[in-house]
Amino acid sequence: MPLIAAGQTVTVQVPATSANLGPGFDSLGLALGLYDTLTVQTLDSPELLFELNGEGADSLPRDASHLSVRCIDHALSSAGYARAGLRIVANNVIPHGRGLGSSAAAIVAALSAAHQLLPEHARPGTQWIFQHASELEGHPDNVAPALFGGLAISWQEEDSYRTAKVQVHPSVVPLVAVPSHELSTEVARELLPSSVSHQSAAANSGRSALLIHALAQAPEFLFAATEDYLHQGYRAQAMVESAELMSAARSRHLAAVISGAGPTVLILTANPGEAELAQQVALAAGRSEPSEFAPESPWRVRELEIDLEGAKIVMHR
Repeated sequence: MPLIAAGQTVTVQVPATSANLGPGFDSLGLALGLYDTLTVQTLDSPELLFELNGEGADSLPRDASHLSVRCIDHALSSAGYARAGLRIVANNVIPHGRGLGSSAAAIVAALSAAHQLLPEHARPGTQWIFQHASELEGHPDNVAPALFGGLAISWQEEDSYRTAKVQVHPSVVPLVAVPSHELSTEVARELLPSSVSHQSAAANSGRSALLIHALAQAPEFLFAATEDYLHQGYRAQAMVESAELMSAARSRHLAAVISGAGPTVLILTANPGEAELAQQVALAAGRSEPSEFAPESPWRVRELEIDLEGAKIVMHR
């Protein structure tokens, strides 16, 4: 296979994502204004140089086994190309193992960088990135918003993944409460039953449809629209504190859900009053006196914007 040109440098910025959003299990995802950045430089010598900063810096590998390197190699090979050496700098801001799409962001960043490093005539396009990223991730609900931004509805047709982007109402502001501990997506999925009742499926279908309407046009319905009947209750035993925080927020009529497989809690607010209340509830969680919103709360609480662009090539030279 021909080698891609040495001496190139490309930097990609990719947002965090929150999947499911309550009832939209494995089909809905929202891009959040929290970003990982990946810079890849092609070398004419065979070495692999890897600098890793931020989230995961103490635990992730810095060799060819790293997810980014494996995805770059996969993308180049799929396009009929190979590489010599690489210098990679990964600046990670998205928390790992918290339900904020860190693996999807890494996959999308690596595939986007590899796509850009190909000769211009050999670049298959963004849909090619989406298909390969969904296959590598195993599902498209995080990949789609990471790549395209905004609110994404995703599904599978035979061997192909599809997605549709929805414009979110400008008054919707997400808040995330991120705990200090991780939770494996595989562990969370193992807790799900193999089947659910027709009644639960029908109820969930109605809330999912309402959620699209609430996010796009009518945020006043967000609380009712985020009621889930498929997965959060079954997973609660694996993230007791998160389930308690979600319950506490919903008892205050806030649209709180588990972000992805958890354990981060996402609260979708529709006005400044809700945003302030959400901050208070999240910061109070886990304290012996809930009225004292202490800065040493066990949750990292952040109000974020909704990212509208998705993965972005910041620089290529």
